[in-house]
Amino acid sequence: MSVDHIRYDVLTQEALRGVVRTVLTDAATKGLPGEHHFFISIDTRAEGVRISTRLKAQYPDEMTIVLQHQFWDLTVSEETFEVGLSFNGIPERLVVPFTAIKGFFDPSVQFALQFSVVSDEDAVANADAGEDAGQAASPAVQALPAPANPDGQGADPPKEPDDGGGAVVRLDRFRKKK
Repeated sequence: MSVDHIRYDVLTQEALRGVVRTVLTDAATKGLPGEHHFFISIDTRAEGVRISTRLKAQYPDEMTIVLQHQFWDLTVSEETFEVGLSFNGIPERLVVPFTAIKGFFDPSVQFALQFSVVSDEDAVANADAGEDAGQAASPAVQALPAPANPDGQGADPPKEPDDGGGAVVRLDRFRKKK
């Protein structure tokens, strides 16, 4: 197979992370419109993630935060977002680089983005092995069921089975029929 020197997989992920950045920026300046709220899955091991040692011990690999009713001081920069949340009644401040986001879900409109992060070293190794590095890291746009506990701050929603690859789902399937 040929090697993707342009790295469409990386460009696509950057563009979709830009969607998340724009949505969070709007929420920080205008608040959440209508019934919109967000579940954001984070790789807690990723470089630049700043969470308390208590949260790191509780969520050593991944955690999902909920931005709905009880969050404060949401600030967004080009590379990160910061937010205050309460975990079991204890206020916490999280700093999350956009590159640490593994998933973004707005259940009010059944919109989801899932990111599979592949490092540059992995992509080079895959290319050397004759594999198409672009397929391993493609993000997927998909619809997911609403979590059972939408008000639980810091609670992880049920995990979707990971088939190892991203599938593109036609958004027309999920539009409301009139």
